[in-house]
Amino acid sequence: MNATRPELIMQRWKVIQHELLPELRDQVGTLTPKLERVVHTLEWVRIEEFTAASWCGVGRPPHERAWLANAFLAKSVLGLTSTTALIERLSADRALRRICGFALCKKLPSESTFSRAFEQFAEECLAERVHEALIREHLGDRLIGHISRDGTAIEARERPLRTKPQPDAAPAVRRKRGRPRKGELRLPAKASPLSCQRQQSLAQMIQDIPSACDRGTKCNAQGYKVSWNGYKLHLDTADCGVPITALLSSASMHDSRAAILLSLISAQRVTNLYDLMDAAYCSVELREHSRSLGHVPLIDHNPRKGEKIEFAPAEAIRYNERTTAERSNARLKDEFGGKTILVKGGTKVMGHLMFGALALSADQLMRLRQ
Repeated sequence: MNATRPELIMQRWKVIQHELLPELRDQVGTLTPKLERVVHTLEWVRIEEFTAASWCGVGRPPHERAWLANAFLAKSVLGLTSTTALIERLSADRALRRICGFALCKKLPSESTFSRAFEQFAEECLAERVHEALIREHLGDRLIGHISRDGTAIEARERPLRTKPQPDAAPAVRRKRGRPRKGELRLPAKASPLSCQRQQSLAQMIQDIPSACDRGTKCNAQGYKVSWNGYKLHLDTADCGVPITALLSSASMHDSRAAILLSLISAQRVTNLYDLMDAAYCSVELREHSRSLGHVPLIDHNPRKGEKIEFAPAEAIRYNERTTAERSNARLKDEFGGKTILVKGGTKVMGHLMFGALALSADQLMRLRQ
């Protein structure tokens, strides 16, 4: 489904192509296709409008945060793996330096300045706020056919968190199988996490999502189990390949625990008709929650040692649209830095991934002109 207005996309494309790029070529010389892609991404995202105001006070002025934010976004577009590689590229490439906003006659900020700025951007959720504004501007008033929901493994270079057992904690009592004896009292069954989530507010659900680095295990597309240390990124992706909502959790958290939270956040940004999810999300609670939002749930059935229920022919055709989520996960990892996580902590990891999601969203929006 074409969820954006092609005439507006072509108008912005022509302004950049016929006015901005020729002016830049006059200043810095020839631009490579990659640098033109950086220019288009920065012009679509306009991250400088969300950075802190310029310095006005006593003492040494800090480096302009808008230029540093542009540099981190360019790092994702160019596929640079580290901040050191970004600084080296800025030092050698006058065109990239000018595109990001740095003066050619002044020295570049040090690596520690880049690191402090990135930490500030991650704590302030800069990339998340810019991504939300981009989605609301271009897709907020359009009708989205399908939202594809999926989680993907994010490997991190840090030790997984190990929880120590409490010394005063009572040992877990295993629940007996079968009917209770006459006069025997048993504790009621524990409510499922999905049932508890449906009774919570959005803020409570966000607070309950674990965000520490730990070890996760899941089945890949070939049916083999894979394990990793790090996190798990949950994405809601529209038909056009644009990520609508992103959520980072611990690697051990099950995919279904992020479904309700993602659907509520996505419903605040766009209007969609169908929710597409794989067998990991097969649950009565998730189907009921999707219908309560006015959506049609298309969730692959998990037989759980029983008989599998197949889709109807028309539903099976619609379910094939879920491949957009897999393509978005693959592009985020292969092209926009999702595989090279060199920062530690859930906040910084989310900041790094969201800069890549911003570049991916702008690239997918630009592809709609075709």
